[in-house]
Amino acid sequence: MKIKTRFAPSPTGYLHVGGARTALYSWLFARNHDGEFVLRIEDTDLERSTQQAIDAIMDGMNWLGLDWDEGPYFQTKRFDRYNAAIDEMLAAGTAYKCYCSKERLETLREDQMAKGEKPRYDGRCRHDRSHHDASEPCVVRFANPQEGSVVFNDLIRGPIEFSNQELDDLIIRRTDGSPTYNFCVVVDDWDMEITHVVRGEDHINNTPRQINILKALNAPVPEYAHVSMILGDDGKKLSKRHGAVSVMQYRDDGYLPEALLNYLVRLGWSHGDQEVFSIEEMKQMFTLEAVSKSASAFNTDKLLWLNHHYINHMDPNYVATHLQWHIEQEQIDTHNGPQLSELVTLLGERCKTLKEMAASCRYFYEDFAEFDADAAKKHLRPVARQPLEVVRDKLQAITEWNAHNIHEAIQATADELEVGMGKVGMPLRVAVTGGGQSPALDVTVNAIGQSRSLERINKALEFIQAREQA
Repeated sequence: MKIKTRFAPSPTGYLHVGGARTALYSWLFARNHDGEFVLRIEDTDLERSTQQAIDAIMDGMNWLGLDWDEGPYFQTKRFDRYNAAIDEMLAAGTAYKCYCSKERLETLREDQMAKGEKPRYDGRCRHDRSHHDASEPCVVRFANPQEGSVVFNDLIRGPIEFSNQELDDLIIRRTDGSPTYNFCVVVDDWDMEITHVVRGEDHINNTPRQINILKALNAPVPEYAHVSMILGDDGKKLSKRHGAVSVMQYRDDGYLPEALLNYLVRLGWSHGDQEVFSIEEMKQMFTLEAVSKSASAFNTDKLLWLNHHYINHMDPNYVATHLQWHIEQEQIDTHNGPQLSELVTLLGERCKTLKEMAASCRYFYEDFAEFDADAAKKHLRPVARQPLEVVRDKLQAITEWNAHNIHEAIQATADELEVGMGKVGMPLRVAVTGGGQSPALDVTVNAIGQSRSLERINKALEFIQAREQA
């Protein structure tokens, strides 16, 4: 049997991390078994579904690299198929038309709740069809079996059983002729030959209904695996108050997709004590049996740690392709300065996100109008004039511009003036970067370049002179 899974989001909002983890698990299960992965957009909620949400889902999937073998399919383009199946069920007696008014159903619900009973349709139109006019508007209900139970083996949770007496005759077609979610899902899974349904635990109650409909259609029943929810640090359901929950917000915040995938796969799944997994390792090692039944807590600090790890351990040329987007957001012209891959190496240890890296790299590419006030006050004092003049002359004399020779020039200045390296290094750092923090000074000055470094030192000396005359 060829394994076939699907990810079937509703386009009523962005792709959130819970949906992304479900998609990842479904995708990994298919890839682990050399199977196929289907993307299906469940857009039957016409009022809430938007093209913007569809685009957000597609962007998120593409950014994460969760490629699909079929799709995207759209349920709104398959209404003829669903309605043909419903008509067949009406003819077979496994579905029936219901003419009950909204008023009757509301009264029925209120009476049942007043008696402490579970609200459910009482089956009036299933048993007595003499009280209506065939020209009246009607819905179509599924004739759910009234005896026995539905038992299925959840691949994460084990055996689950529902009594058919707990399941009422759900509506499968509305009065306007549109089919409902639970029915569309069933026909889609059948037509698309889905063998394994991996989805959130909020769908557990839908599963027995869908299994009964599949059996009524004489369709094969897939295997089911229901993933637990993700909680915030405070133990409550993950939401906007916990920070970014949209997948693309993590891109905007400077995370690498590999870091987010690595973090999400570990939110409920483990393989020994291993923390860091490449995509290939995930594909090889992932099993549904190793997914936890318990809810997982989202920890932003752990994700940040992973992102920092990936920035420093992935190919700098690859990391630079993602950094480019953030550089563009900062509107930095990178034509004059180091390659972005070199910047990744320079700033990787200091920056935990690509956004942070882009925000702190401008001095490598563009001249600055003024020095950081605090850094200049502390380090661009009259006492720094001589160290800056001497180191400037030594830097100017370098014929082969590299980090080693720059370091030698700084050391030689300190030796000549018989001062500590900090007395030379800190004024030089403020002079060439405009601030008091940067990577190692020799590689920083090297990346900025000889002519620009000399110009900035002269600018710092002018600043000191003006300070002396003030």
